[in-house]
Amino acid sequence: MTTTVAIALLIVFIALIFDFTNGFHDAANSIATVVSTRVLSPRYAVIWAATFNFIAFAIFGTRVAKTIGGDLVRIDLIREDLRLYVLCAGLIGAIIWNLITWYLGLPTSSSHALIGGYGGAAIAAYRGFSGLLKPDGWIKTLIFIVASPVIGFVLGFALMVAVYWIFHRWTPSQVDKTFRRGQLFSAAMYSLGHGGNDAQKTMGIITVVLATAGMFNLQLGEKGSLPAIPIYVVLLAHAAIALGTLSGGWRIVHTMGSKITKLRPVGGFSAETAGAVTLFGATFLGIPVSTTHTITGAITGVGSTTRLSAVKWRVAGRIVWAWVLTIPAAAFFAALSFLLIGLVAAIIGKTS
Repeated sequence: MTTTVAIALLIVFIALIFDFTNGFHDAANSIATVVSTRVLSPRYAVIWAATFNFIAFAIFGTRVAKTIGGDLVRIDLIREDLRLYVLCAGLIGAIIWNLITWYLGLPTSSSHALIGGYGGAAIAAYRGFSGLLKPDGWIKTLIFIVASPVIGFVLGFALMVAVYWIFHRWTPSQVDKTFRRGQLFSAAMYSLGHGGNDAQKTMGIITVVLATAGMFNLQLGEKGSLPAIPIYVVLLAHAAIALGTLSGGWRIVHTMGSKITKLRPVGGFSAETAGAVTLFGATFLGIPVSTTHTITGAITGVGSTTRLSAVKWRVAGRIVWAWVLTIPAAAFFAALSFLLIGLVAAIIGKTS
């Protein structure tokens, strides 16, 4: 086994660790509402969510993976001997930010952590911006940092109003019983969207790694475009995120499920359905969105239908600040990681 292949396999392993942390960090997105409304116990909720995280591979394509792997950074402009270091550092930067925000109980975006980490490591290696970052990929990604929670908010608010109007003659117990069952469907659909969008981000990075190392006959296309995603990469990525979801993420579950607004089954159903619709649309369009931003917007929209004071805006504001910091913070940690990796490589080179 050559050194390049060994390094590539190590980075693939790190990518799968990131995918795993993505799963437990974002488990709250899929299960917070269904747990807070007591439709499912935490144990059964994570099993339910993880199952649909995995089977999403059979429904969605790989458009998001191609955006992450080929439409953000021109990896071909970076020196060949540094490309694998860039990919490794990008993943490390994203993992560090994920762990920090997980510890603090902040539902930030693993997706934007990965994007920021990849960009930050690439800039550190290239020592500049000019021509390195692809505008089209970044523009649509940055637009949806704002658009996805807004869409989630609007859909969540609209669905909740529609439910109030349609079921206004029903007794509270009838509504509660109906939407407890409905939440099983809405939670499944949201978990499907979560797996479909988020697992693809790791697929994109793994495919870039394999192509950069020249493994399995994979090669980068013109201007660093991504080759077809192999099925084994697809299955690995979905398995890793599903296992991460199984491990839970209870600090963030508490924040999402009760600190923003109190939810009943009818509210959980509306929030999850609004989030699922948003994720399905973005995934089919190849846009890497934040499942965290989406479900937070949807939960806030649902809570606002009762009264604006039902939403704990101070908590929501703290979350928004974490969103704003995610890309630059992950980029910083990734750039620092790149410099440390380069230093370690130089020391090893001198001693060998």
